[in-house]
Formats: sequence, C-alpha cells, structure tokens
Amino acid sequence: MNWTLELIVVPVSDIDRAKAFYVDKAGFDVHVDHSAGEDFRVVQLTPRGSACSIALMSTTGMAPGSLKGLQVCVSDLDAARAELAERGVDVSDVFHFGASGQAPGYDPQRTDYNSCFTFDDPDGNSWLIQEVGSRA
Repeated sequence: MNWTLELIVVPVSDIDRAKAFYVDKAGFDVHVDHSAGEDFRVVQLTPRGSACSIALMSTTGMAPGSLKGLQVCVSDLDAARAELAERGVDVSDVFHFGASGQAPGYDPQRTDYNSCFTFDDPDGNSWLIQEVGSRA
C-alpha cells in the first residue's frame, strides 16, 4: 500500500491576504475555497506540478507564521528565483550547505538538494526552494 502526502495546513492570520500572495505572487493554483459559517474557511492551493497541496486556515491551533521549513524542489533555481522576484516576492540570495554550514552561492558541484533560496509568506511561514535537476 502506498501512502502519499496530500495536504499541509499553513496557519495564517488573514486568509484573503494569504490567498492573494500564494496565487498572485507565488503562482499557486486554487483548488478549493470553502466556508462553513463565519468561523471556518479553508483555501486549498497547489504549487504547479506538485502532488501535495497546502491549506490556508486561521483556525488551526497553530500561531500564524509558525510553520517553518516547507520545501519545494525545482529543476531550475535561477528561473524559479527570478519568477518569484518578478512577481514581488522577497527572495533570499542563493546559498548552499558546505563543511562549515550554510555558505553563500551555489553548491560548487551543483549537487541535487544543495543549492537553495528562501522566502516567507506575509505571516512569516517560511519556504525553502531547492534545485533538483534529476526529478523536479
């Protein structure tokens, strides 16, 4: 039996603001925008090409902005970083992990998973974008 990761809940303070960020700036697709009364709303979004989605919610029990280290893989880090920056996302410089920890710039061997950049959503939930040429 296969087990697949389907959905990650992202705690936000303002669902409309977060939805606008993820759709207009990060380029995610909307799959669900559902309300059940005044106190419950969930917006399900998916990064292009991903099998796993995120759900924006304000009633999670987690503090908005407390989710750290969400990771997405791309085949072209330069193109992904440029696209997000052009859309108005505040992206970090590219970095990699070496013998002494985090270091600026690309991994000298450009090994998969080792060249990265980060960005935060409006609440401070953080994302790490990794370059993976062989499967992304």
